[in-house]
Amino acid sequence: MHKRRLGRTDLLVSQICLGSMTWGQQNTEAEGHAQMDLAFESGVNFIDTAELYPIPPKAETQGRTEKIIGSWMKANGNRDKVIIASKVVGRTGNIWFRGDRPSKLARADIFDAVEKSLTKLGTDYIDLYQIHWPERDIPWGANPTRVGAVARRADTEGAPAGETPIAETLGVFDELVKAGKIRHFGLSNESSWGVMRFLGEADKGVGPRPVSLQNAYSLVNRTFEVNLAEVCEREQIAFLPYSPLAQGYLTGKYDHGARPQGSRSQLFNRGQRYETPNAAQVLLEYNELARSFGMEPALFANAYVSSRPFVTSNIIGATAIWQLEMALSSAEVRWTEEMQKAIDAVHQRVGNPCP
Repeated sequence: MHKRRLGRTDLLVSQICLGSMTWGQQNTEAEGHAQMDLAFESGVNFIDTAELYPIPPKAETQGRTEKIIGSWMKANGNRDKVIIASKVVGRTGNIWFRGDRPSKLARADIFDAVEKSLTKLGTDYIDLYQIHWPERDIPWGANPTRVGAVARRADTEGAPAGETPIAETLGVFDELVKAGKIRHFGLSNESSWGVMRFLGEADKGVGPRPVSLQNAYSLVNRTFEVNLAEVCEREQIAFLPYSPLAQGYLTGKYDHGARPQGSRSQLFNRGQRYETPNAAQVLLEYNELARSFGMEPALFANAYVSSRPFVTSNIIGATAIWQLEMALSSAEVRWTEEMQKAIDAVHQRVGNPCP
């Protein structure tokens, strides 16, 4: 499996990154271990997790995923061969992360998150530590196709009352790097404005430069290409797309309104991002397009994301080993000009129905 440089760092990460958000909820510890065994045997060296996981977020399960990764690394004695990416939550009213209060991107909360993650992972450092979502009041995913009212900022350098300034947050990550608790800093669910503001503060010497961005990207959500692709290319920021299968809607299992027993949509009813007006018809069209090329929709959708020249590592996820095998095999698919032209023709007509 090909390795690609993570931004400006000296880290080489596999073109497939193993997502982990089902471990501890839909998957047991043993199943999580089996997925990591298979992925690393296939050449993966990169795992993405978060203090929030597993999904859906709940007080009684929060942190299980990092513990599962930690127990696997301890059992295999392979910490030096694993590149771990984790995340601190953005602003949230849920008090279970900090134990007794809501959380924001301030020093006490970020340090609390890092220490807990280090303990659960059983390691002294995290290779890539990311802000899971901004503290700012912006649309989820940061690249909507329409925007309503946005929280007014005090000025170009300041922030609304109660909002932690970006410079202050970045300064905390500077402390973490210098303390050796994290190696690199990244962003997630961030906008072009947010990425450039972090870069601006870093260029002034406030803290570390963000080396990566993790946003949703798939056949039905190509909003990253509008502005962020240029930002990441010119600033040498690695793009780590998540949800390449649109939470399973690009696998074909939900076609024609189906809701298979045990599927995420059936269990948790969290698929609203992929249930927008006209989305069902568009998802079906892409799934049928995949079949017309003789491929399973899941393989096709993952291969599309991995083939993009601006993608550093495609974050895949699975609940069953056969699903993981298919996702891993997408790295071997030869993406053709004919496939790309067919996809672009659909996109030109339907746009991004699931931003």
